[in-house]
Amino acid sequence: MSGEETVGVLLLNLGGPDSLKAVKPFLYNLFSDREIIRLGHSFMQKPLAALISNLRSSKSRHMYSLIGGKSPILDITRAQAEALEKALNKGSGLRGQGSEVKGSSPITHYLSPSFKVYVGMRYWHPFIEDAVRQILKDGIKRLIVLSLFPHYSKTTTGSSIAEFKRALSGVRGEGSGVSIQYIEQWHDFPLYIDALCELISSGIKDIKDEGFLLLYSAHSLPESFIDEGDPYLDHIKSTVGLINERLAESPYNISGLKWHLSFQSRSGPVKWLEPSTYETIIRLSNEGCKNLFVVPVSFVSDHIETLYEIDILFKELAEKRGVNLKRCRALNTSAKFIEALKELVLQKVIGKG
Repeated sequence: MSGEETVGVLLLNLGGPDSLKAVKPFLYNLFSDREIIRLGHSFMQKPLAALISNLRSSKSRHMYSLIGGKSPILDITRAQAEALEKALNKGSGLRGQGSEVKGSSPITHYLSPSFKVYVGMRYWHPFIEDAVRQILKDGIKRLIVLSLFPHYSKTTTGSSIAEFKRALSGVRGEGSGVSIQYIEQWHDFPLYIDALCELISSGIKDIKDEGFLLLYSAHSLPESFIDEGDPYLDHIKSTVGLINERLAESPYNISGLKWHLSFQSRSGPVKWLEPSTYETIIRLSNEGCKNLFVVPVSFVSDHIETLYEIDILFKELAEKRGVNLKRCRALNTSAKFIEALKELVLQKVIGKG
């Protein structure tokens, strides 16, 4: 690869409504995806998705109205893309530039490519198809597709990458000359773990002397998906275990943590992963918990699940039950998280990923 070649990086994320008017069509796109939920026979998927989105749109619009009238996920993902592109292009060509985080390997920039980072959303603008068209228009010949879901699930990374491949194949063969690499899971990547630990350590400073419980809250998934072999739950448990181990080490030196794992954002009549975060808060309050620090472990940016479900719904529940609930800040554009994304990409560039 020549030093002048531009490497494209495509960040894949869920997306979210960018206005209250967009809530209903966003929900329709979400429920139309059979990788998320199968609504009867395939020919019934879209009619039932239309019905569900119609029934739920009013309640969902109210929720979004309480967090600014839209999802912030596009703004945050674009900011992540901008920060990542800047980090990748900064100091290109320097040797020995890498991470000092325990367990990671230094990345040497001896190829000196330039990088351009794109954003593609699964269920709302800019759609993955839009990003693919822009990538081809820009003449990108080497592309790294990076899922912003650290924990692999067919409902998130699997669905998004499948959509990317459909979009690429649908552009009249124009994508046939593009070399593509995928980063589909990174739940145990040391820099990612350290980025989470940094935020947790910072967040518990005000409450650690009063005694607290750590509650890792992950997005739920139907149990049937796990039974069918989806690795999501194993990945979540791996991340939690690595965080606890890392927190006990320097520079954090936080040991003896009392922690729990729960799941949020479930809907529908199927059996979901348990225990739910809502029920866990009730149980912990009954057991005498007074301070609860919630870590949204499966989310890399703020959106409806953190800003409404945790910050409003769960916080109100906790307050009514005499519990002081504090949430860990989301990764968003924290410097250590952007460094993690950069190193994930560079490992692919030099063939180590």
